[in-house]
Amino acid sequence: MNTKQTGKDGENRATQYLISKGFAIIERNWRTKGGEIDIIAYKNDTIVFVEVKTLPNGTTDMIQRELNYQKRQRIIKTSKRFLLNHRQYSKCYIRYDVIVIDMPGLEPVYHIENAFTE
Repeated sequence: MNTKQTGKDGENRATQYLISKGFAIIERNWRTKGGEIDIIAYKNDTIVFVEVKTLPNGTTDMIQRELNYQKRQRIIKTSKRFLLNHRQYSKCYIRYDVIVIDMPGLEPVYHIENAFTE
């Protein structure tokens, strides 16, 4: 399986996990010229922007490298564009989560709530 398919499978598993936890999925792979958000979900007046990392050979250091300052800023900027285009969520709380798939030493689907903030 190539890395694109591995990532897609990871996003599918993350989506199913979120649904099982009571989240409604608003969008998947929402793109702008400046970036992409893997999953946008909603639960309890909170809109959650989720970055999915499928890391079957990963380490915690790898997660930190993958989610460096520039990547986090790109996600935040993209989320602001989403909110500008979808005013119905303007009164919601906002959260940035990370879901790690298949990393050794962690649960198969490992959900990090409030992984970063603006």
